[in-house]
Amino acid sequence: MDIMTILSVLFAFICIIVGFIIEGGKPIALLQPTAAMIVIGGTLGAVGISFPSSTLKKFPKVLLIAFKKKEIDLKGYIDYFKGVSLKTRRDGLLSLESELTDDALDPFVKKGLQMVVDGIDPSSVKSILNTKLEQLSTRHENCIEMFTSAGGYAPTMGIVGTITSLVIILSALSDVAAMGEKIAVAFVATLYGLATANLFWLPIASKLREINKEEIAEKEMIIEAVLLIQEGVNPNTLVSKLVSYLTEDEAKDLEGI
Repeated sequence: MDIMTILSVLFAFICIIVGFIIEGGKPIALLQPTAAMIVIGGTLGAVGISFPSSTLKKFPKVLLIAFKKKEIDLKGYIDYFKGVSLKTRRDGLLSLESELTDDALDPFVKKGLQMVVDGIDPSSVKSILNTKLEQLSTRHENCIEMFTSAGGYAPTMGIVGTITSLVIILSALSDVAAMGEKIAVAFVATLYGLATANLFWLPIASKLREINKEEIAEKEMIIEAVLLIQEGVNPNTLVSKLVSYLTEDEAKDLEGI
């Protein structure tokens, strides 16, 4: 699990609660089940209306991805492809067949190497892999859009909750003395909507978007590596070209590879 993401979410909400207490508020005043039901239920319902079931069923899995710690090891891939390059220059492209039996190998890498073994021309290999990458990115963006949409709906649902409470309050004006407290409670729904949007839904969407960018960069490097291997370039040349996908600090670690 990505502890930093979990701690950041908790930290943000705790700061709001502590700030509320410092200003003289009572924490119990923020606990309004009805407001939570309207905001969360309304937000999820709106998202459910906005997307097809094929996308919605991925919601739990995609949400977990935001809280899972996944390291993309580009340096490891460069090391791997250098070894593959050495092997193909020594034993030919057909020697890649032994790599295809590795169940732990990334399916995208395996697909690229399989096409090289099958003798498919480089332009077709590049076109096929780029198409797969574009489709992958589109699927990811569709899933990310669910969270972006939730971030847009939540504040509106908060306003709906507040207006609902105000309608009830204004329809019973007999207890004027308690009206101020009731109105304050009514605005808790607005707080829920704004807080969940800006401290959960939208940050989760941003996190997923960054994860997607990293994965796309990884796949782009794989495509270039496969094409360089098919071209039969020198292993050191391959490494030099793939290093451009790394940060300066990561590249320094590969100087002796």
